[in-house]
Amino acid sequence: MDNQSFRAALDAFIQAWKNSSLIELETFISPDYQAREVRDGDIEAFGFEESVEGWKQGFAYVKGQQAEWDIREMSIIPLKEDETMVILYATIVLDGKSMETGSMFFDTFKKGEGGWKLVRSYIETGVSFRGTDLKGGERTFF
Repeated sequence: MDNQSFRAALDAFIQAWKNSSLIELETFISPDYQAREVRDGDIEAFGFEESVEGWKQGFAYVKGQQAEWDIREMSIIPLKEDETMVILYATIVLDGKSMETGSMFFDTFKKGEGGWKLVRSYIETGVSFRGTDLKGGERTFF
């Protein structure tokens, strides 16, 4: 795996997310993107167009509330020479307080001619993240 180029791509992806920049983030999503999201026990499958619409709505909410994203990198797992999964936990910080729940993203990126692109996601919503210190320290999920 090309660790340096993946790290640079992941950092840029997360920065685009933190900036709520749909134009930047969209460049990382493959046109063949496929995802599954679990929300309140319901499973929804969606692709590129629905994903972009979801990001658009989420970014509009964060900007409208003058909130910010809290995105935590949980793990990076090389799957193949040209595929890497990253596990991210994301929630919104509103008025200096992190929301009680967030989402776990199991995102698979594949390296192609256009660089690293997000090709698959599995997303669990409504996940609690214990702990009060937003800036670091050990966290326990349960």
